[in-house]
Amino acid sequence: MQHTLEWLPAEGPPAQLLLLLHGWGGSGADMAPLAQALRAAFPSSAVLAPDAPLPHEQADGSPGAAAARQWYAVAGLTAENWPQRVDAALPGLHDWVRAQQQRLGVAPEATALGGFSQGAVLSLALALQHDGIAGRVLAFGGCLTRPPEAAPRLSTLHLFHGADDDVIPAEGSRQALGHLAQLDGDATLDIAKGVGHVLHPALIDCALHRLRSHIPQRTWRAAMGAAAASDDAH
Repeated sequence: MQHTLEWLPAEGPPAQLLLLLHGWGGSGADMAPLAQALRAAFPSSAVLAPDAPLPHEQADGSPGAAAARQWYAVAGLTAENWPQRVDAALPGLHDWVRAQQQRLGVAPEATALGGFSQGAVLSLALALQHDGIAGRVLAFGGCLTRPPEAAPRLSTLHLFHGADDDVIPAEGSRQALGHLAQLDGDATLDIAKGVGHVLHPALIDCALHRLRSHIPQRTWRAAMGAAAASDDAH
């Protein structure tokens, strides 16, 4: 990663790790509103927002803004080559996530991976390819590159979308939720009316609510299994 913004706990080691990936043509600084909301809600957490590794370019391949970055190239992007470009970006992201977990001493189950637009696409793809790399995924204005063959068992996927998003339409998140439900995956979807392709405060509020209130299916299953074992013992 080119540069990473960090918000660390005032005292002691972090209890949670929140990793935030910006959208195409942006930078880690774009994730500051979400980072600040997460830090306020979870003050013992470490929040990191890296810049993507690639320099920004326009869809025609011409250079973009000097400080802007992208996770995968959009020049010549088609529906056919899009999944491969996303897949090619995942190994570097995977290694970076693991390195931050090791550096800060936070386990994968206490890690949340969040992203907007391109960052959301990568977050979802990484969770599907590496089940359990993060306990939660917060995907804002993203979608799946292809229907999944299996749903993660160790990661909960939270999808957030603006109803008026004309860049990555909300229908993509609806379809993703449907695919994951068919595979018995643990996923939620929140759609905000009157919101476009932005990291809107209404969606950030939805994310905070999901983090505070949603009990992952794996937790329920473990609790039910323990209860059943206790009943059998008696």
